[in-house]
Amino acid sequence: MKNEKSPNKTLKDVALEAGVSIATVSKALNNRGEVHPETRARILEIAEKVGLHHTTLSRKFLTGRTGTVGLLTDDLVGRMALPILAGAEDAFGYEKTSVFLCDSRGDAIRESFHIKSLLTRRIDGLIVVTSSGHIRSSLGKKFPIPVIYAYGPSDDEHDVSVVPDNAGSAAIATEHLLSLGRKKIAHIAGERSYAATEQRVIGFQEALAKKGLRMVGDSPMYGDWTEAWGRTAATALISSGQEFDAIFCGNDQTARGAIEILREHGLRVPRDVAVIGFDNWEIIATGSRPQITTIDMDLLKLGKLAATKLFDAIDGIKTHGIEKVGGNLVLRDSTNVA
Repeated sequence: MKNEKSPNKTLKDVALEAGVSIATVSKALNNRGEVHPETRARILEIAEKVGLHHTTLSRKFLTGRTGTVGLLTDDLVGRMALPILAGAEDAFGYEKTSVFLCDSRGDAIRESFHIKSLLTRRIDGLIVVTSSGHIRSSLGKKFPIPVIYAYGPSDDEHDVSVVPDNAGSAAIATEHLLSLGRKKIAHIAGERSYAATEQRVIGFQEALAKKGLRMVGDSPMYGDWTEAWGRTAATALISSGQEFDAIFCGNDQTARGAIEILREHGLRVPRDVAVIGFDNWEIIATGSRPQITTIDMDLLKLGKLAATKLFDAIDGIKTHGIEKVGGNLVLRDSTNVA
């Protein structure tokens, strides 16, 4: 009677014979990741020889996987989860992995229900998106499937978290304003309770400090993330009588509101006051007059990286810690003096 090998043992055998890692074997069989064509062909030939066929159906039977993963978010109506989902789906690949999307709406009971439901569906892994950027509680070392935490990190250093580099991106925004010769820069921030808000404040202050400068007013103007707050904060800034030649805004909505008030008071943007936002929410940034220079957090890249990390974890590749994804400066007219 023919001896059957366990899936893990078979993958290891293929890796040994091909002279590559188990992760490379998995990528070749799943047709994902960057694998040299000759290496992929050699792996497929060896896999065929040992009976490890690379079709989706046989892979599921051999590995015990279902080809499904979960994505759990706390704020589906926000704009963080959907770009992350899109990036993750790009990495998972069409017709290779299905994603079950669940929204806990920030409710612990609802989150627990969704997790139990996903586990009954025998998902292979889970991505947890915390839209506030706050550190969140880990699902624990004994959780039965691999978990990747996205946008907001886990409180357990042994978990894998993929987050935006808010501080570094804020520094990029500030350095751009400084490069324009602006030295009197105010900061209209978002909600103080958000981790992302404080991280952006830190990046902003550190970039100023390197040039021996301080922000106008010596402290951020904290509020919510709305255009209304941008208008209110800009009005207060003008009324204070403080001199300023630039404003770094916590997001594009507050930037759009601030620009509206500056225009109403006869201040030209960007000639008199340069304004930069954050997030690159295009419907807001390009709908403003002038259009808003901003920071794109590259959430698609973040989602792709989270999915890649999840694939690695499912394949048994153990990593831990926090990986940051840097933002990109998107130049538009609100800082571009012609």
